[in-house]
Amino acid sequence: MADHLFLKDMTPRVKVLPVVYFSILDHYLRRNDQQTRVIGTLLGTISGCTIEVTNCFPVPHSETDDQVAVDVEYQSNMRNLFAAVNPNEVVVGWYATGPEVTEHSMVIHDIVNDETRSPVHLCVDTSLSNNHMGIKAMISSALGSPTGTAGKLLVPVECEVLIHEPERVALSMLDKSLDQPDARVPLISDLDHVSEATVNLQEMVAKALKYVTEVTNGEREGDERIGRYLRDTVAAIPKVDPVKFEGMFNDTVQDLLMVGYLSNLAQSQVTVQEKLNDILIPESR
Repeated sequence: MADHLFLKDMTPRVKVLPVVYFSILDHYLRRNDQQTRVIGTLLGTISGCTIEVTNCFPVPHSETDDQVAVDVEYQSNMRNLFAAVNPNEVVVGWYATGPEVTEHSMVIHDIVNDETRSPVHLCVDTSLSNNHMGIKAMISSALGSPTGTAGKLLVPVECEVLIHEPERVALSMLDKSLDQPDARVPLISDLDHVSEATVNLQEMVAKALKYVTEVTNGEREGDERIGRYLRDTVAAIPKVDPVKFEGMFNDTVQDLLMVGYLSNLAQSQVTVQEKLNDILIPESR
């Protein structure tokens, strides 16, 4: 059984890496024609009240209107294999596809409960209702009187996508490919990356200023969480003299242009050398 660090009487918060959602969707697309949904085991780490889901693997199962069967032996073997590769990843819950929780979900939840205390159930709606893929994270909560428990109920908890910077870049490229007929996106130069990042930053700053202006003018109700986030963001910005910042920025741009120039120059020399070799080698023969 995994060692957990849940704080008493605190509701956990679930963070899921994008690769987990891709793995779940791939499992769903490869399902048998007779299956209406697929299930699997979630792996990750637990620290305090935060559960980070970093990996997952499918688990064979079958279910009818009356009963459900899960291949527990397969699940145990896969768990041991993943533990051998990364001992830091433990079982944190299970996933299932579908628009809602079924009557069999609690049975499967109890099976996973033997592997970990307070497992998380991640429900991914693959029906794409209203062109939207619904995602919900749930944990079991006891029902009944204070002196006795009559049953359990799956209740939703906070769930968010945990995106690291390399994944953010990859997802941005995938998003751009949706508008391309051949689903191909050419790689852009470093200078174009800087230009695009600057434009995105200006748009986000404009949205933040619009929100703050509307709140201060009483046009909309303020959100305390957004206010604290904006405060922390502004506080994290280093205080640099505008003249010095402009000088550092220009130096960085010049260095970037120099690197790009040298790279293109080296590429041109290699191309010329290859063409000369193609001309001289036949003549030597």
